Amino acid sequence: MDFQLTEEQEMLRKMIRDFAKKEVEPSAAARDENERFDRGIFDKLAELGLTGIPWPEKFGGIGSDFVSYVIAVEELSRVCASTGVTLSAHVSLASWPIYKYGSEEQKKIFLYRLATGEALGAYALSEAGAGSDVASMKTTAKRDGDHYVINGSKVWITNGGAADVYIVFAKTDPPAGHKGISAFIVEKGMEGFTFGKKKRNWAFVLPRQRNSFLKIAGSQCRTYLGQKGEGFKIAMTTLDGGRNGIAAQAVGIAQGALDAAVVYAKEREQFGRPISHHQGISFKLADMATAVEASRLLTYQAAWLESEGEPYGKASAMSKLFASDAAMRVTTEAVQVFGGVRLYEGLPRGKIYA
Repeated sequence: MDFQLTEEQEMLRKMIRDFAKKEVEPSAAARDENERFDRGIFDKLAELGLTGIPWPEKFGGIGSDFVSYVIAVEELSRVCASTGVTLSAHVSLASWPIYKYGSEEQKKIFLYRLATGEALGAYALSEAGAGSDVASMKTTAKRDGDHYVINGSKVWITNGGAADVYIVFAKTDPPAGHKGISAFIVEKGMEGFTFGKKKRNWAFVLPRQRNSFLKIAGSQCRTYLGQKGEGFKIAMTTLDGGRNGIAAQAVGIAQGALDAAVVYAKEREQFGRPISHHQGISFKLADMATAVEASRLLTYQAAWLESEGEPYGKASAMSKLFASDAAMRVTTEAVQVFGGVRLYEGLPRGKIYA
């Protein structure tokens, strides 16, 4: 059993970490505060090849693997959770179902645009009354000649509004329940495809265009994924990989919180020595570090299984469950390490001011 990353994966981690510190971190707080999406950052991710990490070169990717992909999400989330989830949704939720279920023509057109970063992707499944209960969705797609007319609305669409390509789920045979759901590739700009009021996610502040309300009124779509009635299967298998992307994001969030807590604990002195030397704090930091590392191992395991073509649904569900809970614990403990200290904007990072 080999727990060592390859030389290429280590180089990728360093490249992304350097990029994140230089290009993403400086504006992260301001972007979240103003709920602003910066397409320029996504374009730079594309220039580095990160928007197509696991996809074959013939479809615009760099031919890497899913371990490299979760490393990328982790390192971005370490300094900006919003940027991390942008890449996660783009690769796991928008690109993956086209790679898995799309025709060769769809891959050459849509997957290529997503992999190269020419287009930003999103996934539109949830509705106001249909979250986990996918079969309760109300959005319909009715055949009309050589196209389908889609009507309905979707919520909680990460990258919504900013994205160019959407995987949209609708019922083509409502009486059939979950067996009557189909998946469609819908492009921004189609007639009747509009965006309403955004939804705010209090877990982390998302930029303005994300998690928006999507209304589809009479959109005429000729492009659907897989076979008619296969939408439920496509949605569920897509979410298997999506869960591990969110696990990677949680690992990055937790690691970022641990990093900040360690820096502060080494700088802050009480009773003549850094608080990192006090058992009450050192034990806390040890527990935090253990939770982060356990989360990382679960996440990398699930990614490795997917890369090897092995079943990974259970592993990705476990990684998301554990890593998201760990991120909550670690960030909460980090706040306790900082106590009542305030970090003033504009002052050098790493310097702590009461």
